Amino acid sequence: MSIEWVNQAIDDLRAWGRAREVEVDADEVRLLCDYASDYLNVNELGDFTPETFDELLLSIYPRKVIAPPESAPETIAAARTLVDYLHEAAQVSGETAARMRERLDAIGPRMAEALADTSNFGMAKSLFSSIGPESLEQSIAIPSGELPDLGEAPCDCPGCTPLPAARLATPEELLAALEHVPMLAEEPLPGDGDPLEAWARRVAHLLEQDTGGAVTGSAELDEGLYDLFDMIYRLQVRVPVGVIGDYLDEIGGEGEVDLAAVLGRLERTGLLRVVGDCAELTPLGVWALREHYLSLGIDAPQAPDLAEADARGLIEGLLDGVPTEIAEDDINRWLSVREPAEAAAELLAAASGAPAVARGIAITIVDRLGPEAEPAVRDYLEDQELRPHAIHWLAARKLPAPPLTQEELLWVSVDMLALAMPAAEEDPDNFAENMAASGPPAHLIEEMWRVDHPDVVEVLELLGRSITDGTVAKAARKAAFKARSRSIR
Repeated sequence: MSIEWVNQAIDDLRAWGRAREVEVDADEVRLLCDYASDYLNVNELGDFTPETFDELLLSIYPRKVIAPPESAPETIAAARTLVDYLHEAAQVSGETAARMRERLDAIGPRMAEALADTSNFGMAKSLFSSIGPESLEQSIAIPSGELPDLGEAPCDCPGCTPLPAARLATPEELLAALEHVPMLAEEPLPGDGDPLEAWARRVAHLLEQDTGGAVTGSAELDEGLYDLFDMIYRLQVRVPVGVIGDYLDEIGGEGEVDLAAVLGRLERTGLLRVVGDCAELTPLGVWALREHYLSLGIDAPQAPDLAEADARGLIEGLLDGVPTEIAEDDINRWLSVREPAEAAAELLAAASGAPAVARGIAITIVDRLGPEAEPAVRDYLEDQELRPHAIHWLAARKLPAPPLTQEELLWVSVDMLALAMPAAEEDPDNFAENMAASGPPAHLIEEMWRVDHPDVVEVLELLGRSITDGTVAKAARKAAFKARSRSIR
């Protein structure tokens, strides 16, 4: 997926909505654009066609998104807003926009049925949607276990706290981005020498020198820019603008900080960009900050490009925790240089015998592949752990597949829940909400203790803690006791 065009499209859509006092469901439109880019070769807004919405809303969306059938009108409304914008922004003709609206009229009644039809569910949505919407739409990480006793707390100054490995854009991408930095339009970089080196010097000056309010409009705020950007660099995820506002209020003196104005000024530097209610460093910002750290003698590691790794390296890299957009880009580039069958064979080979979380990531990526991957997937029908996943993959594409036995259904249910455990530990409320909406029924949970799966006890204990229905939660706790007893014997 090309993240840049989607980000720009959403920014433009928000501006269009504000100018016309039109309510824009930007998150829903972003999801539509993301999936259109991922699966339908939509690389810019003008690539949308009436047919795009058929495939997007009746096939891809039901397979990928955990949403109740009654939410279909909201998604259709967001799609209509997108069509209105496409028309007014001259991305599509009036005739094409009219055809799109006709398609949406026809899709509306059918989308709720598609969302309710379990045969449409993809593996990421799983048998009962236990892992929340699209497992790769969040940083993927597994718990590191108990921390050792370190005695005194380590120093948390920048020189002593290790920096996370940063993902860098290519020099070509960085040079192209320099041409669109508003600050440089007013004060260009020197014409001689390496432009990127000149950019790094400019950023170092903004962070380290007394700029007297030239950056943010406030001398006090300018003095705090290093700490602000250092915080965002270390987090490596989008930061709510409210958090930035709280920080600026702390250092801004007694006067009230105009957060929107300050963020606007910071965006002009080319170091920061605001996406909805969050902000993040731009690729230019990440690169320049890393250069500055290196100039100070601070170890600033560079993360490997997972797109160049083998399947095992890709999975392990994702398990280390990768921001969503970078993970999506890595996965898409990794898949782009392989035929579907080749990609499936590599991923499933890496998944065979792996822990549930690693296996789940591999299966989720394989789920992106079309019927061309069938031979490689079918080869794993003889693998005890992967067979249920392979059957589900084939059946979801209406390809010949053996039926799941009751034992296999139980096993894959436990396996998908084991994949959900790290996310459930991180956000138990969201997991409980998903389970309440579409969790496994009590009669299925009652039989899970029989499953020969290494994580079955932990899965059942998680269900016992998380499920809000008292009867079902009690069934999970009783099954966990039986599973523990069986393992003791």
